[in-house]
Amino acid sequence: MIDQNQRRLQPIAFHAVQFKDTFWQPRIELVREQTIPFEYLQCKETGRIDALRLDWKPGQEPRPHIFWESDVAKWIEAASYSLALHPDSALDALLDQVIALLAGAQQPDGYLNVYFTVVDPVQRWTDLRDAHELYCAGHLIEAGVAHFASTGKRTLLEIVQRYADYISTIFGREPGQKRGYCGHEEIELALVKLYRTTGDEKYLRLSQYFIDERGQQPFYFEQEARERGTPGFFGGAFPERDAQLVAFRQYNQSHQPVREQSQVVGHAVRAMYLYCAMADLALELDDPLLVQACERLWQHLTTKRMYLTGGIGPSSANEGFTTDYDLPNETAYAETCASVGLVFWAQRMLHLDCDSRYADVLERTLYNGVLSGISLDGKKFFYVNPLASSGHAHRQEWFGCACCPPNIARLLSSLGQYMYSQGDAEVVVHLYASSEAQLQVGEHALTMRQQTQYPWDGAVRLDLELARPASFTLKLRIPDWCTDPVLRVNGTTVDITDSLERGYARIERTWQAGDSVELDLPMAVTRIHAHPSVEADAGCVALQRGPIIYCLEAVDNSVPLQQLQLPANQQLQPEFQQELLDGVVTLHGSALAPDLAAWENHLYRAGKPPMLETALTAIPYFAWDNRQPGAMHVWIHETQ
Repeated sequence: MIDQNQRRLQPIAFHAVQFKDTFWQPRIELVREQTIPFEYLQCKETGRIDALRLDWKPGQEPRPHIFWESDVAKWIEAASYSLALHPDSALDALLDQVIALLAGAQQPDGYLNVYFTVVDPVQRWTDLRDAHELYCAGHLIEAGVAHFASTGKRTLLEIVQRYADYISTIFGREPGQKRGYCGHEEIELALVKLYRTTGDEKYLRLSQYFIDERGQQPFYFEQEARERGTPGFFGGAFPERDAQLVAFRQYNQSHQPVREQSQVVGHAVRAMYLYCAMADLALELDDPLLVQACERLWQHLTTKRMYLTGGIGPSSANEGFTTDYDLPNETAYAETCASVGLVFWAQRMLHLDCDSRYADVLERTLYNGVLSGISLDGKKFFYVNPLASSGHAHRQEWFGCACCPPNIARLLSSLGQYMYSQGDAEVVVHLYASSEAQLQVGEHALTMRQQTQYPWDGAVRLDLELARPASFTLKLRIPDWCTDPVLRVNGTTVDITDSLERGYARIERTWQAGDSVELDLPMAVTRIHAHPSVEADAGCVALQRGPIIYCLEAVDNSVPLQQLQLPANQQLQPEFQQELLDGVVTLHGSALAPDLAAWENHLYRAGKPPMLETALTAIPYFAWDNRQPGAMHVWIHETQ
């Protein structure tokens, strides 16, 4: 087990960064002012909050659902982060009220789950594959850790510790314990967080048990089903499960021991939460086999099964992965929670190996696959994130399975922790945004101020303030989309080629108050081509500028989007439009479209059809579906 005090690199605390930009700061404020209150109201109106009173009776509606606690827990987590950044006595009191309901719902033995307390109490721990008990427990634990970190209050932390203590008596390899694990991974990463907060190694060992036991034979979920004698909570949704055992083992990543896995399979969110826990344990236990497994899985995901936006999981049938290069656009599932989970995993991989390829995916996913999941008013959400639409895909206010809205809220409310990492002798800058951060480099306190108009402009200035001179290494990520970066320290140009280390420009010197670093990251409009095996994108290009992926919307283009062809030599010009979509850079140029007059009375014709020039406008993908309904395409036909 690695001594936390001796770690080479650690993420900065989320509350140590204060955003002062025009991109993230307004969105974080929007989540605080609109999204968090709105999500509480939804939890209240749908019965999720009041269910904790345990007064439900058979025949009453709504009937508590198996994963309601997870939605409440993620709301608590988001609200707690927000409270740390912006004190709010009313929100603080509301959190106390909800936590009091959780305390009242907790059973004498520590168990805490509404459904299996008032709806079906005799089935406790009998359906780990489907019933989400450990998943909900994990989110409650994460909420307890976040609330304690944000407020210093131990009320919820003590509740979840009691629950985790009870769970540790139920599961394990001792006589009388269940050799089970969660059908929907989550508790594994939560237990590592609880260990890091409390220092109690019992929680780390329980997480390790769940990870080590997964995929061992005999397969627990099949043994459990035989003992239970019923199809399970979602048996009706998966009538083919017994006939397709291998596929359904892959669905929840229990098909192999985790250290042997090499392909990302199954339900995408479950996979991301599993890989997060594997990375956590690889770090805590200094486990090279877990590191190697994480690296194999990362390589497979990012080279064969990830959308350009950072979306993952193309299929609605399993909410997850299918086969290599199967990345359809209009039917893409790409669940918002899966992209959130990919951000979580990427950050953990960064702390196993400070390589920019992880931060590049983190940034790509954050600005595109995650941010598309929430509307500009903070009150509507995408569950799925297609890369093309005929005009029928729209964000919704809420969902029966409402995992995505609070997941976005908790990520954006804690965004500061993804900006920097720090160690005894180094500071690493992963993301760029105007902000002020308080860091600790060994014994030296450091204030880092960023000034930039990122992601619309790649000019970044960092000013350092220290009480006294200090020698340490400053590393700045050079994004994979930037080909001609320029770096200056106190006005003197530094050769990036000589200083580049795993995608980070490395500056090692004695720093003092008033030192400045300037990093210019030119943002060219780039055409992206997909691997030839991605059938859906054959003959097409996508547009990217900086970290932003672009799309076409029908509202901006007079020609049906599927008819547009972008000449290979056509230059596209960026333009910042302050009044459009809360202020975005749009791309403008010319495209070709069929001359429909030449098709009068023809369904087919010989020869190359005549084309006409037409204007083309592209907007950031994250901002689509915030105006009038209409078609959308990320990938555009290219012509020579």
